[in-house]
Amino acid sequence: MKILFVGDIVGSPGREIVSDRLADIVETRQIDLVIANGENSASGFGITPRLAEQLFGAGIEVLTGGNHIWDRKEILDYIPTHPRLLRPANFPEINPGAGLFQGSARNGVPYAVLNLQGRVFMAPNDCPFRAADRELARIPAEVRVIFVDIHAETTSEKKAMGWYLDGRVSAVIGTHTHVATADEQILPGGTAYQTDVGMTGPHNGVIGMDKEAPLRRFLDGQPARFEVATGDVQMNTVLIDVDESTGRARAIERLRFRTD
Repeated sequence: MKILFVGDIVGSPGREIVSDRLADIVETRQIDLVIANGENSASGFGITPRLAEQLFGAGIEVLTGGNHIWDRKEILDYIPTHPRLLRPANFPEINPGAGLFQGSARNGVPYAVLNLQGRVFMAPNDCPFRAADRELARIPAEVRVIFVDIHAETTSEKKAMGWYLDGRVSAVIGTHTHVATADEQILPGGTAYQTDVGMTGPHNGVIGMDKEAPLRRFLDGQPARFEVATGDVQMNTVLIDVDESTGRARAIERLRFRTD
């Protein structure tokens, strides 16, 4: 079973490359399941119901979130009734929505997607490790293919999560920093791991934003309005081949696509 995970989709450039390229990639690579992090798809901050539907329509089965999931308030009424849009499972339970989705892939294989958020240099939330234990206990034994998006700031916390879940899930892939790491691997227990899948959007800037405002902010420390950058639009992804009978990863590959 082949799973394609699309890195953080940033603004209209990120959405456009997904709309333009994803269908062909799915067909050419014979992808069975597409997952993407969509929390930055609305001008770089948050996601709206319209944009979630647009991304689902482009062929993404499950959208994961992170610290920007609530930036567009209209999503608060949408997320409880659209379970394929996730927010981190370790957010306080009073929040709408869920951090776990279970479905069937295009090839009929059952799967689960779990969304977690780190706590180091992030807003305070419940423990992601204990939340992972809790959510994994809810997944039926017959569901062997389990994908985890750990949305976190530090490499150490993501790596720790990879080791913590090794052998219990098919993949632990990091998001949030928007910079792809070159450490894709299969851990001893059969879990595919990468610290950060990278970003889908314009790379001619600072993690997706036009470079002028971040530069001014670093120089003078004053507030600055960030705008999505333009140019060098890339879709950073990771392709994972999973043995659907055991849930163990057989291969992991970084893939980067550019606009034609």
